[in-house]
Amino acid sequence: MTTGKRILAVMSEWGYWGIELVGPLNKLVAAGYSFDFVTPKGKRSPVLPPSTDPTYFDPPLGVCVTTPSDAELVTAFEKTGQLDGTKSLAEMFPERPYYSTPDFLRQLEGYYEKRRLAQEKALATYDAVLIVGGSGPIVDIVNNQRVHDLILGFHAAKKPIGAICYGVAALVFARDFNERNAIIAGKHVTGHCIEYDYHDGTGFVGTDFNMGPPPYVLEYILTDAVGPSGQYHGNFGKQTSVIVDYPFITARSLQCSHEFGDRFVDVLTKDLKRSGW
Repeated sequence: MTTGKRILAVMSEWGYWGIELVGPLNKLVAAGYSFDFVTPKGKRSPVLPPSTDPTYFDPPLGVCVTTPSDAELVTAFEKTGQLDGTKSLAEMFPERPYYSTPDFLRQLEGYYEKRRLAQEKALATYDAVLIVGGSGPIVDIVNNQRVHDLILGFHAAKKPIGAICYGVAALVFARDFNERNAIIAGKHVTGHCIEYDYHDGTGFVGTDFNMGPPPYVLEYILTDAVGPSGQYHGNFGKQTSVIVDYPFITARSLQCSHEFGDRFVDVLTKDLKRSGW
């Protein structure tokens, strides 16, 4: 591992669920780690308003899901201005060329070399990657080639990759461009289960667009990706669901944020390889 004790948090420019960043962040900072933040193009990720509102009622769960203490933690973090220094993933990683690009073979060779250098730099700088949840990742994180290349670099190096809520979906699609096999095949993972999905109202900061339910059922795509030798764990009915199957640390939703942070610390400091099933 690197000696800098630094984590790279990957966030959506369409908003993040407050405690899904701040919960694990506070645990990791207390353990001596520091953070950098990155979005696809460097735009600061806004906090999703319901995640700072203790009166916000979650229809699938039938309760107000943002606790007063979590709202205070997120509000305090926002006031620090740490996200003002958000980095751009587009400046860190190259874009894979289209097949229709002139001189495609040379372009592709150049892409792979630039990607190798970008992965090496990220691995030399960071001990782990954290993919933050919320509705935002559905738009610009899950099917983002640069996010995939970052994840693939850490996976190949056997360094920890943490993801929570809809951030977990990026693990389904982060695949080698030639082999196209799921890197979570044979693994145990968790993520947003179908019982917790909205029928309507999945919204994003800065737009009036209401896309209704999520465009995919995360439970189903995770189940398919892990295959018959792996296992998706929804743990419906249990207050939390956090699974460690190294190098992956996955968490179901916001209620898991603090426990997710604890397991993340255990992976980094206690060599935890398996937990939660």
